[in-house]
Amino acid sequence: MHPDQQREFAEFVASRSDSLIRLAYVLTNDQHAAEDLLQTALMKTAGHWRKIRGNPEAYVRRVMYHEQVGRWRSPRWGRERVVQALPEQAIADRTGEVETRLTLQQALRTLPVRKRAVLVLRYYEDLSESEVAKIMGCSVGTVRSQTHQAVVRLRELVGEPITLEA
Repeated sequence: MHPDQQREFAEFVASRSDSLIRLAYVLTNDQHAAEDLLQTALMKTAGHWRKIRGNPEAYVRRVMYHEQVGRWRSPRWGRERVVQALPEQAIADRTGEVETRLTLQQALRTLPVRKRAVLVLRYYEDLSESEVAKIMGCSVGTVRSQTHQAVVRLRELVGEPITLEA
């Protein structure tokens, strides 16, 4: 990579890492897996940096999305992991906001991959329908229908009104 390109890439990583790690965490639901996912996406992006034009963040997001979908499809995903010590017992937080967030998070996990991804990209990352369509490699109409179907399903699972803001 040319020194100017290295500098541009380093500046991009420094300025956008916080946003990208949040997306990675939402996609993986695990801090270590999120860090691995972001690192993999940035490595793949660095290899193509001279070809990337326009919005490199959209490219990284797309790489992360496709990489995570590949991990979900892997037969090893979801298997139990051996750890040295059992985790501590969690103490339930009794505030309504936290309970609602946990319920919504659990309901999100039950959604199919594409529906979950479209909600994360639209409402958590606050991307437009066209940006989501580019990342997911589909039409804007598909993003709209997937969003609608996902919200309807979440409302069924949660059993109370859900307010998502774009």
